[in-house]
Amino acid sequence: MMMLTGCEGADLYNVGAPSWLDEKLSSQSDEEEGGEQEELENMMEDVYDIGNLNFNAPFFTLGKTYVVPAGQKWNAQFNLTVNPDNKYFKNFYIVLNAYDETKTNFLGDEFGVIRFDNDPSKNSEWNTVGSEIDRSLVSGNFNNSSPTEGDNQDIDASVQKMNGLITLTVDRTDGGLNIKMTNGTLTKTYKQSTSFPSTGSDVNIVCRIGVEGSYVGFLSTNIEPIGGCTEAGDKQPVSMVLKGVPAKVLVGTDQETLLAGVTAEVTFEGLPAPVSVPAEDLEFQIIPDLTNLGAKTLVAAYSKTYKGEGAAKPIIAHATFNVVDKMYTCVGLTDNTTPWWTAFSDDIKVGSNETFVSTFTNYTNGEKSWNNFLVILRKADKSEYAVMRADNYGWGAGYEGIATAATEEGRNADTWLAAMDGAKVTTYVTNNGDGTADVKAVMIGNDGNTYTQTYTGIGGIDPNDFYFCFTVEGAHLEFDNVLGEEDNTTGWWVAHSADITVPQGKTYTTRFKNYTNGEKSWNNFLVVLTKADNSEYAVMRADNYGWGTSYEGIATAATEEGRNADAWLAAMDGATVTVSVTNNGSSADVKCVMVGNDGNTYTQSYTGISPIEADNFRFRFTCEGSHLVFE
Repeated sequence: MMMLTGCEGADLYNVGAPSWLDEKLSSQSDEEEGGEQEELENMMEDVYDIGNLNFNAPFFTLGKTYVVPAGQKWNAQFNLTVNPDNKYFKNFYIVLNAYDETKTNFLGDEFGVIRFDNDPSKNSEWNTVGSEIDRSLVSGNFNNSSPTEGDNQDIDASVQKMNGLITLTVDRTDGGLNIKMTNGTLTKTYKQSTSFPSTGSDVNIVCRIGVEGSYVGFLSTNIEPIGGCTEAGDKQPVSMVLKGVPAKVLVGTDQETLLAGVTAEVTFEGLPAPVSVPAEDLEFQIIPDLTNLGAKTLVAAYSKTYKGEGAAKPIIAHATFNVVDKMYTCVGLTDNTTPWWTAFSDDIKVGSNETFVSTFTNYTNGEKSWNNFLVILRKADKSEYAVMRADNYGWGAGYEGIATAATEEGRNADTWLAAMDGAKVTTYVTNNGDGTADVKAVMIGNDGNTYTQTYTGIGGIDPNDFYFCFTVEGAHLEFDNVLGEEDNTTGWWVAHSADITVPQGKTYTTRFKNYTNGEKSWNNFLVVLTKADNSEYAVMRADNYGWGTSYEGIATAATEEGRNADAWLAAMDGATVTVSVTNNGSSADVKCVMVGNDGNTYTQSYTGISPIEADNFRFRFTCEGSHLVFE
């Protein structure tokens, strides 16, 4: 071993890093469980490939051999690109052997393998000799979601989240064996406090990284491998993509705020994966300006090599955004880079025999069918009944026994996905009151076509503990459906929402922000109850007043006790309003719950509106001297 050649200035297992690499890697950290960070020290460049980008590397395609003595720690970093076929086992793994100086590459007995995927029911780790690896000591902040039965039981789309810069640690400093593999989002660990191998903790361990049908671009190590390191040399930048540019910013936003979340992914010649570059290393120009409303172009230039020297010529990237005078409620990052399970809307309670109607605009990066909205059905404690995507796929205990999951007839998946960027979506979440729920989405695409997605008969629902919310991945939602003039100059009976049909025995609920000029009590929302031909049953205002044939015989029109009319009117500018309309068969009820800008809750109810036709009953909204933004 002492005679093996390696990096210049090497000792048996370690060398000092070149200054440029030491600076680069010292800024990278391993995100510990619990949010702590660990600095990587004494890293050296070791750039080579394991597998290839054709994804045809067979099982046990292995990288270099790294020897980890007892009492020492091995850190390694590499870029992982998983197979697009989404087979859960096609990522990377670490192979553990005993060190035997009499064997080729010093490979003694193979103790076992630990792979990055995390599925206790499958072969995510295994023993080769004896029982050295104890699977009960494996943990992680993720699990594979591939099915356990059927033809596609190896398919798991979530494996794409394994991509990225991997930091691997094999720690033998406490006499046991602690392994951690993470890309900063997904983390898997193996923690053994007893001696590994069981024959004695003073045995050197040989470690190798392997792939099957995937690709690893190895970058750095703190232990020199057998046969030495491979230096990459300096590299020129060849291309760049901007990340984190918001789709919209409010007028008056300064450049520092605009660029707060912006980074660039720079590809260097000959390197296997892009490198993330912070905004401070880029030069920016905004065309034509950041001052006025409208579409803008952010142009960025980068002029450094991989090692931080002056590049032969700068590379340029650009992204577009809009300066707007009003920002609506959003779920997700507006540049559609939202990671999985990071952005959620508020939970909304849906009562027994109630349907909640939501409207929003869906924006997507257009890469995959799941890069759109998702609906989560859950309890108040956030334990889930089921999760349904926009694209005819779902999961969860309540989903497994689903009666129907269907799209409109003849949908072309590619056409639908392209149409979803900017699609106007209306969702209907129904608590049937019998332990089941339904979800329906009506999507008017950017091509003008209407697409539908239904999930009927979702089971296992507690009708008294039923909530839903939205999340996204690679997408964002804007609750920007506006009724009326945004300067609150809306004239009488000129702005109307779409009709919502309420079946007999059902309650349909929707929510919006109410904005008012504050001049009169009627300068707020109104609820209009109609037939299909628009002939009216009744009209009810927000302020305890109404009219119409069916209103005249109303049993009750009431506010909360002790309302101060002036305080209520002042609180209605920006109030969050939830309106529920019930079809009782021969009569109807309307209830409005208004959370004012003062934090107080105001109620308005109209009970016993009669007569109505049970099978010909709709409602819509209008406004005067105000405007509504539906959520």
